[in-house]
Amino acid sequence: MAKLKQYLQTFRRRSLRLGRNRNASPRSGVAIVEFSVTLPILVLIVLGTIEATSMIFLEQSLEIAAYEGARVAIVPNTEAVNCVLASQRILDARGVYGANVTVSPANFPSQPYGTPITVTVTASCAANALFAPMFYSGRNATAEVTMMKERD
Repeated sequence: MAKLKQYLQTFRRRSLRLGRNRNASPRSGVAIVEFSVTLPILVLIVLGTIEATSMIFLEQSLEIAAYEGARVAIVPNTEAVNCVLASQRILDARGVYGANVTVSPANFPSQPYGTPITVTVTASCAANALFAPMFYSGRNATAEVTMMKERD
């Protein structure tokens, strides 16, 4: 029994030395509470920023695709299919889904030089969102480029 008492006294002394300081601030748990409150806000800000940059990337991709389609359209003796294919190649390379490419006027190959040719590329924002397509439901991103047809 004496050995047990001696062991318990030694254990108590060691635990007091190794354990929490009795003079520690009673606010030591506040940091955990603050972290648990601010972490969801920080995560929301980070994910929102990533989603916003994703939509900026979508807008730039549509603009580049429309530009490349218009560059093909202004060349003499080309057809609308070539413009759409040039735009679609860019969209596929940049991972844009559900895009629609239109060229106007539809009969631009028979138009005289100097005719403005417009290539419009439209894509659904929800189909190209990374995290939350619900924020972009029903919204479309559109890019339009107009160039004049070149001489033959």
